[in-house]
Amino acid sequence: MTRTALAVETYDSADGNLRYVPEEGSVLARDTVRSDRPASFTLQNGLQVAVIADHRTPVATQMIWYKVGSADEPPGKSGLAHFLEHLMFKGTSKHPAGEFSQTVQRCGGKQGGFTGTDYTAYFQQVPREQLGKMMELEADRMTGLILKEENVLSERDVVLEELNKQVANRPDAQLAEQMMAALYLNHPYGRPVIGWRQEIEKFDREDALAFYKRFYAPNNAILIIAGDVDANAIRPMVGKIYGHIPPQPSIPAERLRPQEPTPAAPRTVTLTDPRVEQPALRRYYLVPSAHPAGESPVLDVLAQLMGGGANSHLYRALVIDKQIAITVETSYERTSLDPTQFEIYALPKPGVGFGEIECAIDEVIADIAHMCARAEDLERAKTQLIAQATYAQDSQEELAIRYGGGLTTGLSIDEIRGWQDGIRAVTADQVRAAAGKWLDKKRSVTGYLMKESTRNHQEKRS
Repeated sequence: MTRTALAVETYDSADGNLRYVPEEGSVLARDTVRSDRPASFTLQNGLQVAVIADHRTPVATQMIWYKVGSADEPPGKSGLAHFLEHLMFKGTSKHPAGEFSQTVQRCGGKQGGFTGTDYTAYFQQVPREQLGKMMELEADRMTGLILKEENVLSERDVVLEELNKQVANRPDAQLAEQMMAALYLNHPYGRPVIGWRQEIEKFDREDALAFYKRFYAPNNAILIIAGDVDANAIRPMVGKIYGHIPPQPSIPAERLRPQEPTPAAPRTVTLTDPRVEQPALRRYYLVPSAHPAGESPVLDVLAQLMGGGANSHLYRALVIDKQIAITVETSYERTSLDPTQFEIYALPKPGVGFGEIECAIDEVIADIAHMCARAEDLERAKTQLIAQATYAQDSQEELAIRYGGGLTTGLSIDEIRGWQDGIRAVTADQVRAAAGKWLDKKRSVTGYLMKESTRNHQEKRS
């Protein structure tokens, strides 16, 4: 399933490629299962540190998360957080452009960065003996970024080309972008992470530097170290390298954003394009995130029960029984500081209209909201969720992402670690109640993606 593609974008300056971290079922959508508790401490300048021991290979991952994303941008500057992420690879007074990437490459490591609605993060994965060098380079660019006008302008062109590639040339991404704008009437989550074109085109050096100086500081950052490291041994190194960086006193203790009014009416978005080969239906519901802790484990289970594979309620109803859809899936984006999205996605079979698909989806939701799920279905959904998170532990990078994503969106280490306990505790009655409460059409935006005839397209252009 294709989700909102620009919610988490990864830029790897080492090879110049742009890639996207898929959201559905991603490590950002699952918090963690039981493992050794990460060590944590905070430096005097406010830098929060978490150390995740993983001694299976002699490798270490450093990942620094800044508590600033697209939802924190000033009005009229959409895409600035993502733009600055690109510029962070342009060098400092101590280390000119390219040196950081070359150092990572020489030791056989990898690096990159990604921007979301609530955070911007940078990482390096290297042999453990190179970790200190990576810390020095990352600490240097926390305050030492040098931006030349020509670099800013050329990188702005890179971002605009990325916008063409990832949005303008992808009708499904355009639909998702328009649906997010319709779902969030007041909250800045309605802006795309990459930004609106007319605002990106106006970015200059002063915009980037002002944003950098405002948000990039140790008291607005979380450092995650995962790998073959010992917390007691690494703590003095972290203090020596990062401890001298002064905090930014103007950064507020809490991020306050405009919040959504209570949804009063369902909304629809229709996008037609001659390039569409497969019609698709999406529906987003506005639902609570994992912060503050509350109903998110129930929504996790509800999403898995409804559309998590061939045994799910929607798949059985639409694909197997009624045979009106090619596929149908659900996802819940739990890692978010403010209210988030629960999505249903369906591909109708040829000749099947969107109305028939919607009626079938609504019937399934009504059944779940009025009748408790069978015990075996509920247990299967829980087991699948926990198994997926267990498999994710094989990746050192994903462990760092899981903790970093949770910590930057308001969760504690213990809340992240307690995710599987929350899943196990979910009852059938809670799932039934959540379906009735949160999957109310008044809280939704439904999107239709369909093919536009070439003739109509040409008439519009003329």
